[in-house]
Amino acid sequence: MTNQRPDNTTVIDGVTLHLARPVTEIPPWIGQREVLLQLLAAWTCFSDSDIPLNPRLLGKPGVGKTTLACAAARELGREIFIVQATTDTRPEDLLVTPVLAPAGGVRYMASPLVTAMIRGGVCILDEGNRMSEKSWASLAPLLDHRRSVDSVVAGVTIAAPPEFRFVTTMNDDASTYELPEYIHSRLMPQILIDFPDEDEERAILRAQIEGVDDEVLEYVLDFLRASHVADLRYSVRDGINIARYAMKRLHRKEAVDAADAVNTALSLALGTDAEIFLINP
Repeated sequence: MTNQRPDNTTVIDGVTLHLARPVTEIPPWIGQREVLLQLLAAWTCFSDSDIPLNPRLLGKPGVGKTTLACAAARELGREIFIVQATTDTRPEDLLVTPVLAPAGGVRYMASPLVTAMIRGGVCILDEGNRMSEKSWASLAPLLDHRRSVDSVVAGVTIAAPPEFRFVTTMNDDASTYELPEYIHSRLMPQILIDFPDEDEERAILRAQIEGVDDEVLEYVLDFLRASHVADLRYSVRDGINIARYAMKRLHRKEAVDAADAVNTALSLALGTDAEIFLINP
């Protein structure tokens, strides 16, 4: 039994859990409406007995997988909770962690995932394929018809209400674990996120960098277009950071012009890879 309180705590079977705070500052999702609709469809229930699916968003780093998941949560009007998975993420990190209370004793801290379950929000498990099988095993009952987790630390079982939604993002690179088959089958469908097209990248850069210089913007778009053609890993997130650094150099009058500012940003961001992208005005 769950008893929610106004002080951001919840009581489950006599155990008080201190809840996490939702994420509120999220950039807008621009373009690629089709993948947003695919995610929303996975979360749709078509009958009273139906349950939402637990999709995974797959793509190169920086293509906007987490932003896409947040956009879908916003469309549903749900609170957003993000868990950053790493190679050393433990089951208790995903569920409930005991900490020392200020007045002594133990305080049980609910993870963002458990908080999303309790509050009927959306949990985004970021970079889930960096997580070990042991941690995934603790989520197995959440990802099937049981829709619950067992916290050994707190000694309680926590059930998710019908409103709860789950999604994991996964980078398409080699620095990850192979998912065990019993988890793989629970993370369906697989939704592929590709690089945005040029107009979408232009709109994203303008939205993310207020007052960006037009010339800087076009140079950075040229860099992104060339990197995509060469099938390199650089994404719009890299473009945003390069453009922001170039603008900072221009603002401080440390660059001769936009080309000089962007060349410096490319050199510092990409190292030796920058040679093929440097601008020759």
